[in-house]
Amino acid sequence: MSVPMETARKVADAVLYEGYLLYPYRASAAKNRLRWQFGVLVPPGYTTTAEPSASVTECLLEGSANALLRLRLRFLHVKERRVERAEQGGFRPVHQMECDGTTYLTFDEATEREVEVILLMPKLVGVERAVVVRVPGDRSERPIVAASGETLGRVMTEHQPVRAMLRVTAEPLAGPYGLLKLRVRVENDTGRVAADVSREQALRHSLVAAHLLIGVTAGAFVSLIDPPEWARAAAEGCRNENTWPVLVGEPGHRDVVLSSPIILYDYPDIAPESPGDLFDSTEIDEMLHLRTLTLTEEEKREARATDPRAAEIIQRAGDLPPELLERLHGAIRHLGEPARTPWWDPAADAEASPDTDSVTVAGVEIAKGSRVRLAPGRRRADAHDMFLAGKIAQVEAVLLDVDGGRYLAVTLEEDLGADLHRSHGRFLYFAPDEVEPVTGGEMSA
Repeated sequence: MSVPMETARKVADAVLYEGYLLYPYRASAAKNRLRWQFGVLVPPGYTTTAEPSASVTECLLEGSANALLRLRLRFLHVKERRVERAEQGGFRPVHQMECDGTTYLTFDEATEREVEVILLMPKLVGVERAVVVRVPGDRSERPIVAASGETLGRVMTEHQPVRAMLRVTAEPLAGPYGLLKLRVRVENDTGRVAADVSREQALRHSLVAAHLLIGVTAGAFVSLIDPPEWARAAAEGCRNENTWPVLVGEPGHRDVVLSSPIILYDYPDIAPESPGDLFDSTEIDEMLHLRTLTLTEEEKREARATDPRAAEIIQRAGDLPPELLERLHGAIRHLGEPARTPWWDPAADAEASPDTDSVTVAGVEIAKGSRVRLAPGRRRADAHDMFLAGKIAQVEAVLLDVDGGRYLAVTLEEDLGADLHRSHGRFLYFAPDEVEPVTGGEMSA
């Protein structure tokens, strides 16, 4: 596969396993009892959870009328894992069993599935092309044998067969640069399951974390998040269902799109400091690593038994060298002065000027720079007000609300972070009858 598609794959892998298994990575944890929340395409007819059976991706391309289109459908295929204890010449399903210090748990896993289709763009314009994707089922058995040689049980794993359908078409749009709208519908075309089966059972017939990587060999995709002005109307006309297409790869390149089940920005990337895969990819690696280290030995043992990928995380957290752990603490990407944006846009309301407007309080004109003593009124319900009563504050702006009422934005004189609040435009707000003018060098009560 091309280099851009492989670069995009790193982000796609994070999407694939987002929410696969959450910290503390144990089957008994409440958050892991309802799994796989993103990109689930259930079998048609299953309505218990109102999850969809299809997704639709619409995106724009320019100058791609003769391009080669590469579609890569990726998803997780749930694998049932069942532990059975040997009893009276047969086997009985159990939730858990121990053998020579090893724990075996009944808990579903998942297998990565990936199918690539190459299509000619000229044969898609005005025509819908249907591509069938078939993933066969399978079944395996692994005995649980004690050191003595006695067979105590077995671990059964099974994939149910899954069938999907890709429906692809392209539509030429009016405008410059040979603009095309590409439409890809991904359907779970597996045979219908009973509407009242459990979600756990339905997931075994589903496409989980389903997403598309779409690449072109000529022309370029147009950003739907920040389209050029000439393509803005066309971008607003794209309808995406249960998916979110963004540009991926090296910033500035526009030959690959990731149609993701979670909302991303254009050119998402994996932090280079990340030492390995996690299932909470939108979280902070350092936080998850440190939390994993706090697990007890018994909790770690259960996590290892829960899932092979969870076992890898536990092992990596224990073996991570100090120099790699230090890298997780933070990194400087760019040096330079931060951009400062005025918090008030005078063009938005010419009748108000927070920096120069004033209000009269007890016969004294109060404006930006005035000192006031805070006296919160009885109508305020914030319990924090009791700590502000009697404090001296500096007025930062006089504001006008939509009903014509005046309010004062203030910072506390004794607040060591006042400059930071001022630079960010984060103030405390009081009505004129909730302050008293201060003159001279009067201090807070």
